[in-house]
Amino acid sequence: MVNPSDLAARIADEVEKVIVGKRPTILLVLTALAADGHVLLEDVPGVGKTMLVRALSRALSLETRRLQCTPDLMPQDVTGLHVYSRRDEQFSFQAGPVFTNLLLADELNRATPRTQSALLEAMQERQVTVDGETMALPQPFFVLATENPVEQEGTFPLPEAELDRFLLRTAIGYPEAEAEESLVRLHLGADRLAAVEAVAGPADIQALQDAARGIEISAPILGYLVGLTRGLRQRPGVALGPSPRATLALARAAQARALIAGRDFVVPDDIQALAEPVLAHRLMLDASAELAGTTASEVVATALEQTAVPFEGPDR
Repeated sequence: MVNPSDLAARIADEVEKVIVGKRPTILLVLTALAADGHVLLEDVPGVGKTMLVRALSRALSLETRRLQCTPDLMPQDVTGLHVYSRRDEQFSFQAGPVFTNLLLADELNRATPRTQSALLEAMQERQVTVDGETMALPQPFFVLATENPVEQEGTFPLPEAELDRFLLRTAIGYPEAEAEESLVRLHLGADRLAAVEAVAGPADIQALQDAARGIEISAPILGYLVGLTRGLRQRPGVALGPSPRATLALARAAQARALIAGRDFVVPDDIQALAEPVLAHRLMLDASAELAGTTASEVVATALEQTAVPFEGPDR
């Protein structure tokens, strides 16, 4: 396999042909894919959420399906259904868009809770069950969902159980002035998406995931990571803290970040860089914290400041 750090750089270079000035966000999404996790892109319209996913799918040479979520979307529109053929006098399964490598669930919060729940089994188990029949999804399988946090009319909040299935949540944000000028120049010409070349494939992603699982987390670093998540459960204003699944998610994401950075061991910087995108969306604040205007991201940032950082290196 190509050096993981070099491969990630090549993929990011291709995506940057379309998404300008957002390399940290691109690498964060690649970190999630290397950790075999799903991503929630929460941002205002027009900043390039959907374009990022489309460019990433081309660079990774993955089969991609788009699911435009609306209130009238039904669970079978996601998973598929059995259709009766009068000619053959039997039922056959018609696969839904979830049967792909990369599922873009656009504006996920516009789907009803019932339809949102149709993704839970797919995201956690990489399979779907329809009419009692369980079918495996293609591998690799990722969900990259988008959400508009500003417009709330006609939307349904994502339940905690579903948020917990996303390895991380991030935003793209507005570009800097120079980057925005470059973006306009690029897209005034030919279709920039067509310029994105495939530099990796499903086998490369699987190799990245296998390599990430072998990255070392020393005892002091693991203690630091677990202490952070356990401490969040006890913090004032936190009604529901991160679960053990969140602790494991942070550990896997830290392994993937270390791999992409060219290291074979996790350092505190990996945990500090990933704590907010991995943990903040898993916190539920109590009424007093919400009334005070406190955000989950601020709670995580304060916890990081108050958690002792180990200075020991990896076990050798």
